[in-house]
Amino acid sequence: MEAFRQIESDPVIEAYKRDIDRTLIRATLALTVTQRFERLMELQKFAEELRRAGRQARLLKAESALEIGEDQDT
Repeated sequence: MEAFRQIESDPVIEAYKRDIDRTLIRATLALTVTQRFERLMELQKFAEELRRAGRQARLLKAESALEIGEDQDT
């Protein structure tokens, strides 16, 4: 029985593998599960902060546009 079977390389997979940072994968796999979850929670907090900042920026832009419109009416 063969312990490891030779797998043919797929050209598409090989093309994608060129752009993958394997050191990042190794570093992530070296973390504990708890550390990975902590990183995920930090990323989620950051994403929520970006959403909040985006909402605030859109609100300020809309308020500014209304003020400009009111100034032109007078």
